[in-house]
Amino acid sequence: MIFGNIYNPMLNEQLAILPAPLGCAIRYLTEHDMAAHEPGVFSIDLNGVPVILQVLDLKTGDRSGLRPEIHRKNIDVQFLACGGPEEAGFYTDDGNGQVEENLLDTPRDILFYKNDPAAAEGRIHMIPGTFAIYFPWDVHIPAIKAGNTEAPIRKIVIKVPLESCLQDSTR
Repeated sequence: MIFGNIYNPMLNEQLAILPAPLGCAIRYLTEHDMAAHEPGVFSIDLNGVPVILQVLDLKTGDRSGLRPEIHRKNIDVQFLACGGPEEAGFYTDDGNGQVEENLLDTPRDILFYKNDPAAAEGRIHMIPGTFAIYFPWDVHIPAIKAGNTEAPIRKIVIKVPLESCLQDSTR
């Protein structure tokens, strides 16, 4: 997992060490007003790599009501465009999670685990401009409320095919 903020003065250095498709996804977020983008799911092309752009209007909630998730074919680039704050939980997929719902073989490419109170879960505090990149081995739990108050958020998810980054690793 990698996280950062598009307003960080060292963003270009951070992007330079990422596989090109992930760097393109973050640059896309810096070049477009995602807070003003219409909600929905869109197919877009980032320098020859077809990706899915999801623009979601959500509300943060209690951690207990949210399910840990993973993807196998895609890398999630999640971005808080506005609203919040939001917390995002994460931990390493060690293969021992109890599956609640497996949709990996569908276009959604998602598997939900049952909540595991023993999981060594970390948290990222997300404010507008914050992004997190979740790889297939990163269990993640987005849209956790920060503190005691739910908050509306505009969440952007760019689904980058894992294969495009593996091909790019030869550079």
